[in-house]
Amino acid sequence: MANTYKLTNGDESQTTELPLVEGTLGLPAVDVRGLNQEQGVFTYDPGFTATCSCDSDITFIDGENGRLMYRGYSVEDLADKSSYLEVCYLLLNGELPNKQQMDAFRDSITHHTMLNESLVKFYDGFHYDAHPMAILTGITGSLSAFYHDTTDITDPEHREVFAHRMIAKMPTIAAAAYKHSIGQPKIGPKNHLDYTSNLLRMMFAVPAEEYEVDPVAAKALDILFILHADHEQNASTSTVRMAGSTGANPYAAISTGIAALWGPAHGGANEAVLNMLAEIGDASQVSKYIDKAKDKDDPFKLMGFGHRVYKNFDPRAKVIRSYCHEVLEHYNMQNNKLFELALELERVALEDDYFVERKLYPNVDFYSGIIYQALGIPINMFTPMFAIARTVGWAAHWSEMMADPKRRIARPRQVYTGYDLRDYVDIDKR
Repeated sequence: MANTYKLTNGDESQTTELPLVEGTLGLPAVDVRGLNQEQGVFTYDPGFTATCSCDSDITFIDGENGRLMYRGYSVEDLADKSSYLEVCYLLLNGELPNKQQMDAFRDSITHHTMLNESLVKFYDGFHYDAHPMAILTGITGSLSAFYHDTTDITDPEHREVFAHRMIAKMPTIAAAAYKHSIGQPKIGPKNHLDYTSNLLRMMFAVPAEEYEVDPVAAKALDILFILHADHEQNASTSTVRMAGSTGANPYAAISTGIAALWGPAHGGANEAVLNMLAEIGDASQVSKYIDKAKDKDDPFKLMGFGHRVYKNFDPRAKVIRSYCHEVLEHYNMQNNKLFELALELERVALEDDYFVERKLYPNVDFYSGIIYQALGIPINMFTPMFAIARTVGWAAHWSEMMADPKRRIARPRQVYTGYDLRDYVDIDKR
């Protein structure tokens, strides 16, 4: 017999037994779908912080112990031994590929990287200083106009082609958005380059000169992309699922995820870290700003520290911290004023009892922003970098939902706090 959870109403006149839904790991969930009929109430959970919207076997976060797993593999292990494209295969298919499967997958991604020339012309319609995330949202949403022959959401082959296309084209779309913003010609992909090397070339190469990809930069991006590939039911992934639940074409669903990611409380966090460092200005001011962060009456916030889900060290930050220092050493930036400031802030916060007791450790956003800056990636491209990495997570969750026979259109309820029924008063009598 399945486990149940007994819920009694306020005056204890009625008890309802609700099924418990238990997963492989993590807390069980109370299935409240029958509560409205049994007791005439809804559940109330603003922000859905204690509500499970689905069951999923893709990603698991253990916030108390600082663990993140993709399909059962720790993110630390994958970052150390795998590659971003292999992680993409894992997230989409559930298992790590053998060599033949990996070669076929890499070949499929490589040959979907180009953009239709008519689509390239769309960029000219955007203002020269349009934010790259605005361009990503618009261009991605328009893809269904070019690939409507493979948008049958009930067809597994169509779903696979869509996922491969999105993973392949997002770097090209993002790099073209960057080139548009600086008035340089767009650079097409090269099939002999790996995923992140191709992205760096499309962003920084110019027709007048040869461009050689720095392997340290490509490796740092690959690690960052692994760490950002998925993160369970976060705001943008939940947005993709909600849009997809209506049966909307998958490109439209992904564009909603990009729009959600653009929010400063989500994908814009690493950009906020750089803005905070600019406000602090110099390593000599760190103690002053640490005190401001501790002051409850001071609006200053220490960005890039702590995490809503992780109540311990962010496991992604553990991985990227060493790469952050490696990148700074490689580019001889230890004496750079900005990076001196960041490293001093990290040191002081890790040694300060206030932050240690509250487990406000540097998170992945703190280090990723520093790495992007060191690689010469402008601040307005930080969130597009996140979008490129997270595309596979969105595609995997959308595909999982489409294959789920329990799928229903998402339709949250509300607690209404407006007027009761009122009579209409003619305008000349008001």
